[in-house]
Amino acid sequence: MLQPVFDAFAISQNIKNATPFGSGLINHTWKINNGNNAFILQQINNNVFRHPEAIAFNINATGHYLQKHFPAYLFVMPVKTVFNNDIFFDNAGGYFRLMPFIENSHTIDVVQDPDMAYEAANQFGKFTRLLSGFDAGLLKITLPDFHNLLFRFKQFEEALSQGSASRIEQSQTLIQAVFENKNILDEYEKIIANPRFKIRVTHHDTKISNVLFDDHDKGLCVIDLDTLMPGYFISDLGDMLRTYLSPVSEEEEDFSKIDIREEYFVAIVNGYLGQLQDELTDEEKASFIYAGKFMIYMQALRFLADYLANDIYYGSKYQHHNLVRAGNQFTLLQKLTDKEAVLQRHVDSFRVNYD
Repeated sequence: MLQPVFDAFAISQNIKNATPFGSGLINHTWKINNGNNAFILQQINNNVFRHPEAIAFNINATGHYLQKHFPAYLFVMPVKTVFNNDIFFDNAGGYFRLMPFIENSHTIDVVQDPDMAYEAANQFGKFTRLLSGFDAGLLKITLPDFHNLLFRFKQFEEALSQGSASRIEQSQTLIQAVFENKNILDEYEKIIANPRFKIRVTHHDTKISNVLFDDHDKGLCVIDLDTLMPGYFISDLGDMLRTYLSPVSEEEEDFSKIDIREEYFVAIVNGYLGQLQDELTDEEKASFIYAGKFMIYMQALRFLADYLANDIYYGSKYQHHNLVRAGNQFTLLQKLTDKEAVLQRHVDSFRVNYD
């Protein structure tokens, strides 16, 4: 299947191996060894990303901006095909792209200590800062309404009115939690109406596996830019808070293991605000912890809506899987809310010391 792809990128000769690479769930990824060179080949899932050419446009536009204004920054640009295109379409396999493999680098699937959280937050903050002069309005939308909380709430309401009656009955506690936390939606409406919350170049998927690390676990750059779009800083910061703070993931069934690790929060504050203290507005800085609530609540809504609709999006590995995921996220939201006052002091302390 891959031979036409190899031909399109002129790497058909001296192929030593093509081995599956990484832990991504959306795209298929291989590491390719071609003589003395190594590459990362990805088959883009166009069931999720309906317009792969929009992804290519965004990567090219931001990449060229960074090369011009910040040439020392490591930005992994795609390899051109023999037809001078960034992606290759094959009738049998769909869309493919090829990236150079960065030697002496690796990715990490799970945040293992506060230093890793700091490095990742620092890299995502740096990425946003360096692109602060780029007009985010030029970027194309690769996933419409991806982090639009109004849209996600509407999806939940539709699932609540049209979903499985038995599942709705089983979910009453979490449905109540949705409405008890509806102030998060109300705050989001205020944010999108406030010009002091800027539309920025936003990664939209800031899990730690989307940071490239060197051999000493120091951050090199951010990767996986499929979801690079215009957005609000709360998306990037919020997803870091959602995925770095708890010692267990959204898959954990034992909710007693869910916690907010204060030292990881401090690491994110130092890493992210260390890059963006002069870039974020005062209104944005005041929403630091809200960003975590925003992303956790939205993910809880998505899991619960999918459960009510009989698991049509995320699927499930066992009965009530998405109900468990939703309960996990509502527990995480409550834990974050309970610690909000303590965590806010760390944000305030950073700003005082910085000033």
